Amino acid sequence: MASEVDPLLPKIEPSPEITGYGFSRRRTEQQDHIGADTTDHPRPSYSSFLYHQDDKKQGGEDEPQGQLFHSDAGDVILPEDPDYDSHRNHDEDESSEDGSLNPRTALTSLVPIGGIAILFTLIAAALLPGGLHFGRGDSSQPPAEPVPSATSSVSASLSPSSTSHPSPSAPISSRVASILKRTPLIDGHNDLAILLRYLYGNDIKDPEFRGKFENGGLEGHVDVPRLKEGMIGGSFWSAFVLCPANASYDWSDENYAKATAETLSQIDLLRRLTLQYPSTFSPINLPPSSYLTRFLSPTNSTLFTPLSIEGLHQLPPSSPFSFLRTYRSLGIRAATLTWNCHNAFADAALITEPGDNPTIVAPPTPGRNGLSPHGRALIREMNRIGIIVDISHTSALTQRAVLSNATSAAPVIFSHSSVFALCPHPRNVRDDVLDLVQATDSVVMINFAPDFVSCLPREEEGGIPEFYDKNNTLAHVARHIMYVGEKIGYRHVGLGSDFDGIQSTPRGLERGVADFPALVAELLGKGVTDQHAEGVVGGNLLRVWEEVERVAQEMQDRGEGEGVDEVKEQILRM
Repeated sequence: MASEVDPLLPKIEPSPEITGYGFSRRRTEQQDHIGADTTDHPRPSYSSFLYHQDDKKQGGEDEPQGQLFHSDAGDVILPEDPDYDSHRNHDEDESSEDGSLNPRTALTSLVPIGGIAILFTLIAAALLPGGLHFGRGDSSQPPAEPVPSATSSVSASLSPSSTSHPSPSAPISSRVASILKRTPLIDGHNDLAILLRYLYGNDIKDPEFRGKFENGGLEGHVDVPRLKEGMIGGSFWSAFVLCPANASYDWSDENYAKATAETLSQIDLLRRLTLQYPSTFSPINLPPSSYLTRFLSPTNSTLFTPLSIEGLHQLPPSSPFSFLRTYRSLGIRAATLTWNCHNAFADAALITEPGDNPTIVAPPTPGRNGLSPHGRALIREMNRIGIIVDISHTSALTQRAVLSNATSAAPVIFSHSSVFALCPHPRNVRDDVLDLVQATDSVVMINFAPDFVSCLPREEEGGIPEFYDKNNTLAHVARHIMYVGEKIGYRHVGLGSDFDGIQSTPRGLERGVADFPALVAELLGKGVTDQHAEGVVGGNLLRVWEEVERVAQEMQDRGEGEGVDEVKEQILRM
């Protein structure tokens, strides 16, 4: 039998396979034959489409457009996988082969004895002074204190009580459906807008686009039928544009002018998209509480539609404060400090130059330890006006600077990053940074990009690791989520797919947003609780967003000064 050693485990004989996210077990040949390995039976994958219009994916089943994203059906249809149904009923023999009773038979035989014992206990207790106390009554014991909720006031309304949760013994498909009806699944990073720019020139009146988006079959990972099937609650929709040439070293307004102009074009595209499809998207610029009200509406459920920018190269270096506030007025609610280029404010993990130049690990900018003084001031302005600080794409130095010494007055997010311990890529989050995430009550939203999900250990420090296809699976994405949850707590992890910004996906996520329920099912199948899963799909991001808004209001109430751009022209006073 062919075997392979998982790269995340010691290179020892023979072939342990990861289960969970870091434990190994041996597989027999019979298990290999019976258990369907996703690497042996991959689903059809997308063709490479990003930047290549000739590679458009055709087809897709037609489905009627409607308003509700949350089916009234009790179950979500999930891939056929024995792990998704962990509650099969098996007839058990009365005894095992060695003649001993099996657990079910043994338990049954104890019931009459237990009943007699309970009867004597009740009689004895009734004779005690004060008798028995059921419920609250006048018992001398104080009532139990309620367990503090890990969610904020906005997200607390998502789960009225623990009694509304399905039993852990319920089928996983029913539990997934219940979770996604109660809690909006909010993707931290979706790149639909840049796909529409490259494939359709931002022309959303194009009949081909409208037909595919409304009825299914749009290139990439998002269209209306798949949003419905995936029971999506919303996304932070990225108004991404590429870094200009030499962006890491030429911080002039002239070099950044094209990027800022294209940013406004992408924001306009997303705003037009929401107006063209009001039964799908909520209006832009709503607070999280209003989005939540719409999500929970039984008749008018529409998607959360906050916007984001992906790198401060989308601001002109000479007037960042005024542009940041303008973007905020247009719907921007999160800002990544860098993309794959340094800018005047922060250092990136990688540098990608236009053209055929390879992406490289970014050397640090001398003398600023990841953040410039202007970068720190810009973070405070983001705090003041209620824009979430996003530190995906940034260098580890930048991340430590943002997460230390109260640089940000509010929690921050990694909108689309994975775990360095499982895939040592410069774009992923190291363990010491995860500790800072916990200390600041921030959130890491796990990226689905294959290069960040599964890679080999680097042969030399500072390089980009080699992609490793064996672990490029939905199950390994779940391991990244669980690694964060088990290390620093499940209130600090979420989902940041990067759909439509990645050319391929892990196996099991090829259908894009339609496969979110399968990922939730994988988490439940691995033992993640329903309450923790609710935090992962959206509750944790909602908590951070609400805290960002609270901090902004507090800063404004106490009159904290706004950031003012330096005006270099001579000021004429009359």
